[in-house]
Amino acid sequence: MAVCDELLKRLRHLPTAALSDALDVLGLPGALEGIAPLSTDYRVVGPAFTVQYAPIDTDGGTVGDFLDDVPAGAVVVIDNAARIDVTVWGGIMTEVATVRGVGGTVINGVCRDVTTSLSQNYPIFSRGRFMRTGKDRVRLAAVGEAVTIAGVDIAPLDIICADSDGAVSVPESKALQVAEIAEQIEQVESDIVAAVRAGSMLRQARTHFAYHELQRRRA
Repeated sequence: MAVCDELLKRLRHLPTAALSDALDVLGLPGALEGIAPLSTDYRVVGPAFTVQYAPIDTDGGTVGDFLDDVPAGAVVVIDNAARIDVTVWGGIMTEVATVRGVGGTVINGVCRDVTTSLSQNYPIFSRGRFMRTGKDRVRLAAVGEAVTIAGVDIAPLDIICADSDGAVSVPESKALQVAEIAEQIEQVESDIVAAVRAGSMLRQARTHFAYHELQRRRA
């Protein structure tokens, strides 16, 4: 994985809300609408390992064998075209991913065996949960190629950041800039809270720190 460890560390300290605002500043899409954590305790930041599924053809299909190729620390990003009628992640995959140090999984679709994920504290972000297997219902169409989820193009090694608010994808080439802007946003919001605690009116504090300009696109 080519992403700088120091940059990943900075991103881990930033909530997805601030990262989403930073992406807005740059005019970049990134928020993965409809993707939510199985537990609000989950938080993950790491390079994307992209996977795409498609409906089965005459050869049938299975799910999960790509896990042998996922490096430790990566975040598996699975695009199953937002289908909620079949699952593409289950308990065996959670167990294997946990043993191998995979950072977490983001699914444009659904998962099953949720209790295993919760007991292993393995971060999964998805469109929901459903028990019907994807075996012989979907097939592996591509690994390591760009996918599009909720209108957001995600390339391998783009940075996936996910927490209790959901998931965002940060383009690798813009990750440092996004981190810097998000850190500024976090500082301003902290300054506003501190000012209110010190006796300022919220309106005054927001005006003083230019709160309403924070997420507006910059030229």
